[in-house]
Amino acid sequence: MVLIINLIRTEIEYRNALKRIDSLLDCEDKSKEADELDSLSILVENYENVHYPITPPDLIDAIRFRMEQTGRPI
Repeated sequence: MVLIINLIRTEIEYRNALKRIDSLLDCEDKSKEADELDSLSILVENYENVHYPITPPDLIDAIRFRMEQTGRPI
């Protein structure tokens, strides 16, 4: 059996890929399902990097946040 996995281009494809990943989380190592899980994870990561990028925080905001966490006055 040949597994064909396509690029994730839409939000619907993204959500379906997440559901499939969830169903594969308990698969056996070195199985076809594990290969599918690895492939889908890479595709989902790529989609998220493009559509949901995590930008670094503003430096001043990061310092203020850390000061608040440690109870230091701002």
